[in-house]
Amino acid sequence: MKAALAFCAAALVMAAIGCSDVDSGRVRAAYIMTGGGNARLGRADIRKYGCYTCHTISGVPGARGLVGPPLDGIGQRQYIAGELPNNAANLMRWIQHPHSVEPHTLMPEMGVTETDSRDIAAFLYTLRERD
Repeated sequence: MKAALAFCAAALVMAAIGCSDVDSGRVRAAYIMTGGGNARLGRADIRKYGCYTCHTISGVPGARGLVGPPLDGIGQRQYIAGELPNNAANLMRWIQHPHSVEPHTLMPEMGVTETDSRDIAAFLYTLRERD
C-alpha cells in the first residue's frame, strides 16, 4: 500500500512539474531519493535563495554563476563539497548548513528550510551532466 501511495504521489508531482527539460523517470527517482522533494518547487527555490548567482545550473534562467561549481550532473558525483558521500540527506545538509560541513567554504548560510532543501535537492538530482 505504501509503495502504491508513493508511486501515485510521484506521478502527481511529475504531472505538476510538466518540465520538458527533465524526463519523468529522473523526476520520479529524485522524488523517491529525497523523500518527497518537488523538483518544480526546487527550481523556484534556487532563484528564491540566489543559488543561481554563484552556480551554473541548467533549466534555471540566469544561472550562469562562476563562483561555485556547475551543478549539472551532481547526481553522478561521488562527493558533495569534497567532504560528504553523495546522497540526498547529505546534499540537503550541505544546502542548509554548508559551514557545518566545511567551515571555510565560500558558500553562504542562506537560511534554507528543510522543505526547501529537499525540493532543491530533488531538482538538482534531475539534472544531467552537460555535454
